[in-house]
Amino acid sequence: MPFTLADTLEDNAQRFSNQAAYLMGEQSITHRQLLDRAKRIASAAENSGLQRQDRVGVLSMNNLAYGELMAACQWSGLILSTVNFRLAGPEIAHIIKDSTPSILFFEAQYAELLAGLREQLPSIATYVCIDGHVDWASDYEAFIATGQPEGSSFCAREEDIAALIYTSGTTGKPKGCILGQREMRLGAQTMSIETRSGPNDRILLVMPLFHIGAMAMGMGIHFRGGTVVLHRQFDPAELLKAVNDDGVSILHLAPTLVQMVLDHPNLQDCDFSKLHTIVYSAAAMPLPLLKRGMELLGPIFINLYGQTEVFSSGLLREQHRPDGSEQEKRWLTSVGQPFPGTRVRIEDDNGKLCPPEVAGEIVVQSTAMARGYWNNHKATLETFRDGWCYTGDVGLFDEDGMLYLVDRKKDVIISGGENIYSREVEDAILSNKAISECAVIGLADEKWGESVCAVVVVREGEQLSEADVIGHCQTMIASYKKPRTVIFADSIPKMPTGKIDKVSLRKLYC
Repeated sequence: MPFTLADTLEDNAQRFSNQAAYLMGEQSITHRQLLDRAKRIASAAENSGLQRQDRVGVLSMNNLAYGELMAACQWSGLILSTVNFRLAGPEIAHIIKDSTPSILFFEAQYAELLAGLREQLPSIATYVCIDGHVDWASDYEAFIATGQPEGSSFCAREEDIAALIYTSGTTGKPKGCILGQREMRLGAQTMSIETRSGPNDRILLVMPLFHIGAMAMGMGIHFRGGTVVLHRQFDPAELLKAVNDDGVSILHLAPTLVQMVLDHPNLQDCDFSKLHTIVYSAAAMPLPLLKRGMELLGPIFINLYGQTEVFSSGLLREQHRPDGSEQEKRWLTSVGQPFPGTRVRIEDDNGKLCPPEVAGEIVVQSTAMARGYWNNHKATLETFRDGWCYTGDVGLFDEDGMLYLVDRKKDVIISGGENIYSREVEDAILSNKAISECAVIGLADEKWGESVCAVVVVREGEQLSEADVIGHCQTMIASYKKPRTVIFADSIPKMPTGKIDKVSLRKLYC
């Protein structure tokens, strides 16, 4: 029989009925309660006029209601359409106008913003405020009360679209990835296997649920009946408290957040005995930071690589071998090997396969791959070709079949006819322990076409000059790759996923 995300909800409600599905502060909801609430919300949505595969918009930070709304869509076959709450008004309007939800659930803090946009959003017939009262919107609990306990008349099918998750927009306007019930359930199964999670596990999610990373990790833990602990936003002190007090066994963090945790003064006072996995993703982990994390916390790190469009590969705990052979030590800079059921190849600009150690575009085929982009046929044809996803990432395989990220295609700096990969320069700079963060971009150069520019954040109490940074790089990489310009900054802009926002960096400095 075909399986859907609804099957996971039904199974958990039966097998782990009294186990917490979500925890947030003093609030919690069990797997049985989650299914009951999901059904009522789906029924209320149908009573308000929604039909199968209509879109349900959500503009909210992490909270229990977000989990309930995800479950309602997963169970019913309605399409969840998430909205990045950190975007500006026009950007939020673009996503809502593109996805055309019939109903929008929102937190009260966004009421004023939405009030100014409502005339631009004709698709929305019903507004529901999750956590307060707004005159022109329904109250959340009152809305749910209009639903019947048996749920909507329609239920999820394997072929249904489950969600529209919008990309982070690193290369232009966000695109709505079409993710199906079948694909998302397979993705959840992959995450469950990779984290080796079970019903007694608790994962802490600090990254926003509107992004595929947090959503997929949460679904992976729910796949085997585990518990999702939600935080509104990342706070290293609160994270350490959750590990110490709330029995958190799995963390999901971007490398920049890992560094903030390791640097926190409360680290030494925390009990990590229940923590068995730290998943790092969203960006490559600088090797010095990874080694430091393993020294302090043990061999509990795994690296998962993917995009909103497709999950690709992982480096298992056992493959993190800082004391192994030289080749095994190199694995620490990789993103591991393709997941079971996933094919990965490296293509050059002519579409030919690259041999080991030769960089090209990473191309992925997976049963859990997105179906395309919503309302964007041109981008769909460019990215999804002949059953393969062209990721826009540059990478290479070694002789062991380990995959290495080299750069984003659009972040490659071409200087004097030579390709310079920003990741390689960033790793060289970050090997200087006086530097906490670094991002490399290309600046227009009349002579060379582009020149390497490094934006650097120096650790508190340290002092460095431009010459110091350039001189250090010359000891690590070829001279032509070294930065010609070094900009010292107090911070580097980041996207909600923890990735460095190079679009914003270029606007600031290019």
